[in-house]
Amino acid sequence: MNFGESVGFLCFLISLYILWQLRQLLLLIFTSIIFAVVLNRLVNKLTQFNLNRKKSIFIIIISIIIIINILLLLILPPFIEQFQLLINLLPKVIKKITEFINNIDYTQYQILSPLNDLDKILTNYSFSSLAIFNNFIAIFSNVFIVTSQLILVFVLTVIFLLNPQQYRYYFLKICPSFYRNRIDHILNQSEIAIVSWLSGILINCVFIAILSGVGLWILGVKLVLVHALLAGLLNFIPNIGPTLSVVFPIMIAVVDSPWKIIPVIIWYFIVQNIESYWLTPKVMADKVSLLPAVTLFAQIFFATSFGLLGLLLALPLTVVFKTWIDEILFKDILDRWI
Repeated sequence: MNFGESVGFLCFLISLYILWQLRQLLLLIFTSIIFAVVLNRLVNKLTQFNLNRKKSIFIIIISIIIIINILLLLILPPFIEQFQLLINLLPKVIKKITEFINNIDYTQYQILSPLNDLDKILTNYSFSSLAIFNNFIAIFSNVFIVTSQLILVFVLTVIFLLNPQQYRYYFLKICPSFYRNRIDHILNQSEIAIVSWLSGILINCVFIAILSGVGLWILGVKLVLVHALLAGLLNFIPNIGPTLSVVFPIMIAVVDSPWKIIPVIIWYFIVQNIESYWLTPKVMADKVSLLPAVTLFAQIFFATSFGLLGLLLALPLTVVFKTWIDEILFKDILDRWI
């Protein structure tokens, strides 16, 4: 390796280090790109009705704000009320679990002896006002950071929407001239993959929310709206989300009627299997599909590397990476390697 190659390799390593330090900002930019790609489809449809681009963007943003406000007015008040009831029931749940643990004969089940420590933890646990006060500053700080990030994503999305072709042009300029047409094609494929994935996952989430709510309503489990919405929202995080969504109905069943625990688990198992083996193949038949092992590995990797935001963006990131690997590594390199 000569001096020039050594300097180039060193610059490459420095660039990777800088990108790693800016990883949270890059994730926010990627989030803005996802929103911009999806909304750009709607903007292009409106421009076909003799509307200029700025007016189309304004109409779409106002429409989204109005729809969100309507949904919040219809759903948020009962959701908050039921969620508050769920929080208030937590001490009763802890009491029930504590009573169950106290009734266990540890002399016969030595393997359960660590539950003694769990019993002490649950007994000493309390929702003290002092603890809430001590955590207020941390909560306020997190809310401020999240709000700032949401504002940044919104501003970047609008900026990208105003002139997406210009940003695309400059991105292509940094690529080798002989490969720009190919990169342009891959960008088109990535756009199709993102839109397809988002439309498919939205259909799945609505399906999960409706079926979960109907089943819990038939079983007579309280706070159906909270459980249904949580089941739908958590479905954005495959593997992990569906598992977490069943925890809250089980907690309510523990306090209300313990016999409902098994039917609740069975119903959620049925819903997830219908979604996995019937709905997803139907919805994703002509869209993006990922192997379950790849999905789980991507979630673990991005959550470990980038935190909660990485977990939420694990699937769209994987979809984009899959597109680029298919097009560049497989089609352009390996398939032509004779």
